[in-house]
Amino acid sequence: MIGTRNEGSLHASLKEYYWQPGDLVEGNVDGYIIDLVQKDRLVEIQTSNFGALKGKLTNLLLGYQVLLVYPIALERELVQVAPETGELLSTRKSPKKGTVYDLFSELVRIPHLLTHPNLTVEVLLVRDQEFRCPDGKGSWRRRGVSIVDRRLVQVVEKRTFTAPTDYLEVIPPELACPFTNKELAEACQIRVSQARKVSYTLKKAGLLMEVGKIGNAILHERVSNQKLSTIYTGYPQDTA
Repeated sequence: MIGTRNEGSLHASLKEYYWQPGDLVEGNVDGYIIDLVQKDRLVEIQTSNFGALKGKLTNLLLGYQVLLVYPIALERELVQVAPETGELLSTRKSPKKGTVYDLFSELVRIPHLLTHPNLTVEVLLVRDQEFRCPDGKGSWRRRGVSIVDRRLVQVVEKRTFTAPTDYLEVIPPELACPFTNKELAEACQIRVSQARKVSYTLKKAGLLMEVGKIGNAILHERVSNQKLSTIYTGYPQDTA
């Protein structure tokens, strides 16, 4: 087992998944601790809160190729354990099925970095286990039940985002332009709230543009291929 730095089981397992002989584990690069320092890139595994990486990524991308890895639970088993003993109390399948669109709940925090030529984002669709403990200290939404760990069961699929066109591929090709968030949601089979995060992120990254309204609904359109090539060589610097 490579170094785990008191991290969760899922994070540690994914670090093992990406580790290659010769990698420096938890290496220090320009004052930042990096999960894996490889020969030609830095690997950062983030299971949540991309916002916390904003400054770190901005600085590292100035001089390094960075692979940012994000796991999404395609299928999840919920395991409940006793607070005092850790004894198994119950297991059940979560009704929630993750999709690649869940990535945009995190990308919405760093849209200005998506088209940086040194950044690659990789989504892992996984099967995992989430361990829960009814200790009264967790979220009110879970009635005080705490999430104490996540464990990797299987990596099912990998999706890599490097060029601007990779991000635009999340928009179904059959969806005619211009489109509203409601139409995007229907085409992707996701909630409208998720569709808003997708369109907002892509718009802030310079990959979509607003072209009008139908009533109160904003109309979005993909930018031209010529504009895409310009974005990739001189990615948007606006961090607002």
